[in-house]
Amino acid sequence: MEAQFSAVAAAAAADEHLIRETEKIAVALGRMFPGLCEVVLHDLRDPRHAIKAIENNLSGRRVGDSATELGLARIADPHYPGVVQNYPNRFPDGRPAKSTSIGIKNSAGEYIAALCLNLDVSVLSPVTLALSQLVATDTGTGDQDRPLESLRDRNARELRQAIETLAAERGATPRSLGRDAKKALVRQLHQDGYFDSRDAAQAIADLLGVSRATVYNYTR
Repeated sequence: MEAQFSAVAAAAAADEHLIRETEKIAVALGRMFPGLCEVVLHDLRDPRHAIKAIENNLSGRRVGDSATELGLARIADPHYPGVVQNYPNRFPDGRPAKSTSIGIKNSAGEYIAALCLNLDVSVLSPVTLALSQLVATDTGTGDQDRPLESLRDRNARELRQAIETLAAERGATPRSLGRDAKKALVRQLHQDGYFDSRDAAQAIADLLGVSRATVYNYTR
């Protein structure tokens, strides 16, 4: 009986330590994005008083408030997804939010906490509009006789765009592709005539994060 009690106490202490360590992350994330992203740590061991910490409070909730529906779902199902990423949400005053919820499991595989990030996207909308206006160019009258200008080599630009497009079709960035995917991509570029440019092989190597010799080997 004493050994069993000691094991239970040790497990509880380990859970508490894990939550304290996660709280450090919550505080750091919230203070990195002041006024923009609310970070909430839920202690799922006590769903009626789940909120353990709340940084950059945008929702008006308080420490000791209850768990959300998502938190209750995690408590009920240990197989619930560990990360629910970038789902639409809304603050109590109606402001739109983008949220991510990260479940924290203990060594027994039980959800004991959840770290949630709620990004206030309403703050970003005016910024997006201002940036789009800032980078807009004038295509009005008087420009018909002026040739279009490129600030860098057209072939290099087209090559980069082709590589990024082919990588995106495989759900990755050029450098994160596996060896076989990079080989298939290089062969596709070769087939499409991108190797006609003098510096194409080196440019492809730089974009894929491999050597020039490797690029030539991929074409064989």
